[in-house]
Formats: sequence, C-alpha cells, structure tokens
Amino acid sequence: MKKAAVADATLRVCESTGCTLGFKEKIEIVKQLDRLCVDVIETAPLLNGKSDILFLHTIAPLTKKCTISCAVPLDDALVELSCKAIGKAAKPRLNIIAPVSAVQMEYHCHKKPDAVLEKIAAVTAKVRATGVETEVSFADATRAERDFLISAVKTAITAGAQIITICDSAGVMLPGEMFEFISGLRKDVPELDELVLSVECADELHLAPACAITCIRAGASQIKTAIGIPGRLELQALADVLKVKGDALGISSALNRTACSSIIGNIANIINGKVLIAAEKKLPESHQGDWKLSGSDDMAAIGEAVKKLGYELSAEDLANVYNEFQRIVQKKELGAKDLDAIVATVAMQVPPTYTLKSFVINSGNVITSMAHVVLLKNGEEVQGFSMGDGPIDAAFLSIENILGRHFELDDFQITAVTEGREAVGSGIVRLRSNGKLYSGKGISTDVIGAGIRAYVDALNKICYEENN
Repeated sequence: MKKAAVADATLRVCESTGCTLGFKEKIEIVKQLDRLCVDVIETAPLLNGKSDILFLHTIAPLTKKCTISCAVPLDDALVELSCKAIGKAAKPRLNIIAPVSAVQMEYHCHKKPDAVLEKIAAVTAKVRATGVETEVSFADATRAERDFLISAVKTAITAGAQIITICDSAGVMLPGEMFEFISGLRKDVPELDELVLSVECADELHLAPACAITCIRAGASQIKTAIGIPGRLELQALADVLKVKGDALGISSALNRTACSSIIGNIANIINGKVLIAAEKKLPESHQGDWKLSGSDDMAAIGEAVKKLGYELSAEDLANVYNEFQRIVQKKELGAKDLDAIVATVAMQVPPTYTLKSFVINSGNVITSMAHVVLLKNGEEVQGFSMGDGPIDAAFLSIENILGRHFELDDFQITAVTEGREAVGSGIVRLRSNGKLYSGKGISTDVIGAGIRAYVDALNKICYEENN
C-alpha cells in the first residue's frame, strides 16, 4: 500500500485569489486541518508584514504532526524573514514558487529563462542553508518548454531542494497525459527518485481527482488540494476517491476519514462567502451590478460613470464622450461596456506613434501559439516575435517585445458588430501605465486583427501622453 501525503493549500490559494480571510478565520482553518490530519498546511507568502509573521508564530504551537509550509516567491529578501517566522513550527518548510512557462516568467517575474534558472539556484540554496525543509514548486510546469523544465528541476535539486512540485496550473492535462508527463519527467531526471515528488492539479476540466491519482501511480508521493476554491482540486473529492478506490489502487492517506466530511464542511463554510466577495471585487467596478444609462443623464452623471470605469478624462474628452453618448442613447439603452467602447472611440484621440503594418499568427491545439508583428514608427519598420498562451497573448507579447516594456492588461473584449461568416469584429483593450488607464479600439474582419489594432490604439495614447 502506497501512502500519499496530502498538502492542503487553501490558505495559500485564498491569498493569491484575493479571498481575504480574517486572523481568527485562518487560525480556525489551521485547527480544523490539523484535526483532519493533513500532512502539510500551506500558508501564503509574507506579503503583509507583521500580521503574517504573527500568524505563523500563533499557529506554530497548534500543530505538532502537520508540516507548516510557507510560500516564498523568487525573492531573496523574503527568504530570511520567512525562515525566522516559521522556525518555531515543529515541522517547518519553505515552498519556493518558481514560474517556468513563457507566460508565467514574462508576467510574474519579468525575467528571461536564464535569469529564472539563476534565481531558482540562488533562492533554493539560500533556503536550504537555513536548515529548513526546502520545496520548489514549478508553476505552470505542464506548459513549459520541456528542456527548460528539466533544466529548472535539475537546478533546484542541485541547489538542495528536497521536495519538487509539478503544477498543472492551467488544468489542461487529461489523466493519461498527466501519467505520461510525470513518468517521462522521472526518466529525464532520475534524481527525482531520491526526493519527494509532488503534484498540484487545477480542475478546469473537472478531472483533477483522476489526474492526481494517475500522478501517484506514476510515482508522485504528495498531492496538493484546497477547500472551497473554484478551479482547484477539492480535498473532499480526493478523499472520496481514496475512500472508494484507495484499497483497490493500493493508495492510502493519513486523513481522518470519520471526521472528513464534517471538518471539510466547516472549512468550506468559512471559505465560500469570502470567495464570492473576492470574485465580485475582481470585476471592474463598471461591471459590478447591472447599471444602465439613459438619455436623461447629464454630463455630470456621465462623468461619474466614466470615473467608475477607471478613466481620468479632460474636459474636452468628456464633452466628446457625452456628445457621442447622447447620439447613441437615442437608439438604445446603454450600459458599462457601451460607455467603455465610447471612451475608447472618441476620447484621447492622438496622432499615432505606431501603426500596424502586418501580423502573422501560427496557432493550434498541438503547438504553442506564435506571433510576428510588424509596426511602423516614423515610417520605419519595427518588428517583434513571441510565443504565448493563445494567439492574442502571443500577439500582445510581440508588441511588448518591440517596445521593450510591459503594460498591465486591464481588460480585453471582442464583439461582433455585423452578422454572418464575414462578420466584423470590434476589439477593446484597456492598458494601465503608471496607474492610469488607457483604452483603444480596433475593427477588423479578423478578431485577432481587431485585438492587435485596439492594443496599438491604446499604446499610441500612452506614448502621446508620455512624450507631451
């Protein structure tokens, strides 16, 4: 009978999804998980200073059997602080989160692959030198370039990692694919047989329990779960599978079966309301609720609505928006998205710094999307090439490659403005630069083209304001 360790990541995942728990609520969850006999309780990085440190100090004496694991990003400054904060736990562990897919490396740590490998080596060695049990979790590992993932795993092991976690962060793997992925990785990195191999499966396809079981059969010995967090492997689902099929599969766990349902239910009751609040907060304020605008709304009311969308407009731009609003509202009732499109169309119109000359997209369900974008700047061609998570992401990354800088993508919308196969698509892109929001609009019979044109339109507004 093979024993599978269960690492519950509810507290860590809550923080990363914006689900804010109170101090007492977090303490209660730790107590309940300890009663449940999970092997590991994972907590979030120490991003909130003294309150997070106090939390770790408080839970240290509450758990004698469970390992307390504190997440650490690839940040040297947080390593020493985290080690001191978790040192009083009976079984302390630091979990280094390392992004390894092209998208994650670009957007989460803004580093090239070689720089990421150097950071993994440095941070892992620093954690290991403290004597704390060391785990390295590879975020989005199933979408990483295979050779790079192998190099990253070997780098972490050489630096002293004792636990390696492979994350299917996107939840795109089927059970059979996950089995082959883990089996293949063990062949490519034989050193994994001497360590604890862990997996974290997202539940986008609602197959996370099956994927987790196949990973155990492929050689993994630790499974990461959560409670009440959408898109994550639910602890209850894993417990149910092990209860029904554990003996037949030769897999067991230390979970307290008799109290499993009641304890998980108690934690879920704490989490569920917080998740709903977090989901509402994540929406732009303009899309919370279903507010509508009518022809009786004056310029002051439209100005307030524009502020709700996040824009700061000049008096001239607001007048242009109001005039366009009055023209359209006579034909139909308008909502937040309609106003957003009006702002993108008539506000902050500027002479273009960049114009789109051409783009080439290669995409499919068996290849990584690639984009080659050519822009004109002062009559000269500038071009960028990039891979991404889908054609739109690849195209936007190509433009960032041209610029040599990254903008926060606040929102992206595509809608059809005509009907039929040759329908014209309208794209709206909202970019944030230095805390300010800029929107662009693009129209094309190609939805990708509409998105690229909208991005360039927003980019031109940023360039104009920065240069004037």
